[in-house]
Amino acid sequence: MSDSARQRLDTPRTSRGPVFNLDPEAVGRFSESIARFLGTGRYLLWQTILVIVWIALNLFAVSLQWDPYPFILLNLAFSTQAAYAAPLILLAQNRQENRDRVALEEDRRRSEQTKADTEFLARELASLRLAVGEVATRDYLRRELEEIRELLETLQSDAGAKVKKDKTKKARAVADPIVEEASP
Repeated sequence: MSDSARQRLDTPRTSRGPVFNLDPEAVGRFSESIARFLGTGRYLLWQTILVIVWIALNLFAVSLQWDPYPFILLNLAFSTQAAYAAPLILLAQNRQENRDRVALEEDRRRSEQTKADTEFLARELASLRLAVGEVATRDYLRRELEEIRELLETLQSDAGAKVKKDKTKKARAVADPIVEEASP
């Protein structure tokens, strides 16, 4: 027999039964919608009304008693509901946990980026402060110019006094021989 005629052992058999392709996201959204509905006051109100009507009909309507006093059928309905509700709620919680994990990772990444940006800006600010400390400011230049002006005024007044002294000396030098000649 050839390989094509019989099944090879190293290849898995194809499924011969019907294959159900369920979208996991669609199932998840459906389970979340049910879980959200089960947690509302509207659901509790409708369930309470249903239980009261069920018990009232089975206690007082003698001809309609399909579930006599221990209410076994009602108990079975609640058990079935709980059997389906619990996994649906857990599935919704798992999906929420996955969303929370993704959001937490995104928040952590964003926080790390913000921290890095803040540290960069702090370093830049420190370097600017150092650079500004080395730059001549307007007040510094004014103070320096004022000191130079005062120094120039002092030098001018000293130079004026010296010129006056020099003129006086020259005048005396010229006048002294004349005065000496004139005096007998």
